[in-house]
Amino acid sequence: MSRSSSKVYDVAIVGFGPVGQMLSLLLGRAGRDVIALERWPGPYDLPRAVHFDHEIGRIFQAAGVAEEVRAVTDPVPDHYEWRNAAGEPLVRIDWSGNGPSGWPTASFFSQPQLEAVLAKAAESQPTVTLRRGCEVTDLVHGEDSVLLSTTGPNGPATVRARYVIGADGANSFVRSGMATSITDLGFFYDWLIVDTQPHEQADWSPMNWQLCDPERPTTIVSGGPGRRRWEFLRLPHESIEELNTLETAWRLLQPWGRTPENTTIERHTVYTFQARWVDRWREGRLILAGDAAHQMPPFAGQGMCSGMRDAINLAWKLDLVLAGRADADLLDTYTSERSEHVQHAIGMSMALGQVICVLDPEDAAARDKRMIAAGADPQHALPPTPPPVLGDGVLKRAPDGSRARGVGHLSPQYEVTYEGRTALLDDLTGGGFTVLTDGPGPLQALDAADREFLTGIGASVVPLHAESAPAEGYLDAPDGYLPHMREYGHVAAVIRPDFYLFGAAADGPGLKDLIGQLRGQLQQPTVIKDRAPAPEPLRAVAEQ
Repeated sequence: MSRSSSKVYDVAIVGFGPVGQMLSLLLGRAGRDVIALERWPGPYDLPRAVHFDHEIGRIFQAAGVAEEVRAVTDPVPDHYEWRNAAGEPLVRIDWSGNGPSGWPTASFFSQPQLEAVLAKAAESQPTVTLRRGCEVTDLVHGEDSVLLSTTGPNGPATVRARYVIGADGANSFVRSGMATSITDLGFFYDWLIVDTQPHEQADWSPMNWQLCDPERPTTIVSGGPGRRRWEFLRLPHESIEELNTLETAWRLLQPWGRTPENTTIERHTVYTFQARWVDRWREGRLILAGDAAHQMPPFAGQGMCSGMRDAINLAWKLDLVLAGRADADLLDTYTSERSEHVQHAIGMSMALGQVICVLDPEDAAARDKRMIAAGADPQHALPPTPPPVLGDGVLKRAPDGSRARGVGHLSPQYEVTYEGRTALLDDLTGGGFTVLTDGPGPLQALDAADREFLTGIGASVVPLHAESAPAEGYLDAPDGYLPHMREYGHVAAVIRPDFYLFGAAADGPGLKDLIGQLRGQLQQPTVIKDRAPAPEPLRAVAEQ
């Protein structure tokens, strides 16, 4: 007989990898009653994902684990490069320095170390419960909640939650309980992944690059502090079985000077890279995130990054819905916003993959000639892909339904000074909705109802000053927010909890309208019922 409880959790998260951990952490920090169900009894201790970008660093910051994450990552000091067999650069992407989010443009890590940080932080939340070794075997979708049947070390049990998130990977059990279709672009390549620990300290320059040699396309990247990863494309005459052996791994590493005397192999495995996404990420009280919703080749390093974007987009919306401050239809904008954005990541990953996955020498020579002529500039050397912007959702609209410049794009994070403390903006505000204004003047247009609404959604109001600030004012950095706002004639901007721009205003009445639009969209969201097919540039990439 299964154990049951009358308790109803706010959210049950199926899967406790990085995406499930981040969802647990963000929702737990918001005070939501969360249970995470992980079928494996212990953490998986081998490498998988290795890269995150500046935007994801800001998400770690929002989750309160910034310093812990920095301690287990290596920021990239140089560029990410593709070279042909002769060593000539085909594509060069600058990954050095900090990106717009105030974090390194690119960082590399070992997933077990990162997961340990996230899991510890999630489990420390008083409202988060984790059950490891607990496999979900059935779900019943009710009007007010979902009933999950599980099996684990203590036998069968049931769990009830108002919402269930499937963060349970490419073979998602939660997805199998949904009727959604999948768009698959038919991009399939098998690669041998070899994760290593070199015994000596070495200067790997560039830190991350691709060898586009038709005799054996190869990826060479960091695997986090003290680690290196090699990836080798399976050639047509090879089987997966003969490729995925320790003997083959050492044979392929030998030309790179890696031997059992100077290197330890942590793992070798063959992955089939794919490019696909689920067409509807929410059905009623069932929601998908991470690999359960989309998969992509790793060439742009955006697989786990996309899952983290899912987590923060979904977390703030679920929190408002659970608090009764937003209509449940708000959750449909999760699909419409994230699906379009993730297609950029998939398109870029495929475009980069098509640079390296060329096995015909004549085709490779033609590729080399074309890309070298483009000066290794990714803007000219690669096919066009959809821009990294959110799809339709919680975004300011003009009367004709169009978007103004920058709406739905990632906003930057600069340092700001408040009460003598200089720090990145989110460290001063605590995250959430942020209203930036050019001084206090634009705020005078807001009435008591506007201010009450902003307080209710946990928004921070930040009146910025350019040169000196009063006792309770915020001093902007010289090249911070105000120069950019003034360049475009804006006196106010509203930034969402996931750092995307909701909208900007040219004057005080415009700010009042902006707040009114946000209130209206949370209470009566525009529901996106049907998704459009993949954008033509992305289909063009798939068909090349």
